[in-house]
Amino acid sequence: MKYFLISDNIDTLAGLRMVGVDGVVVHEENEVRDAIERAAADPDVGLVLVTTRLFQSFSHMIFQYKLNMRRPLIVEMPDRHSGDDVAASMRRYIEEAVGIKI
Repeated sequence: MKYFLISDNIDTLAGLRMVGVDGVVVHEENEVRDAIERAAADPDVGLVLVTTRLFQSFSHMIFQYKLNMRRPLIVEMPDRHSGDDVAASMRRYIEEAVGIKI
């Protein structure tokens, strides 16, 4: 299973590329839509990570994909722009998404 990141900043993408996660940097709704469809078209992608700012900005569209697609799983991923306790949030999301306690 592969991960795919949809991010609104290059720093998050660069960090996750270091651990083998592919992705894109986008800012507009149509770009987010295209990125989700690209990830869904790859049968190896099982989890799509969407940074908090994008998830909040385009939640109406993202939730439609979540409701109507069996795969991939789309989850919000906090990054350094997301708030105060990013480490705890990221740990919780990884535990929920992957099922591994960190």
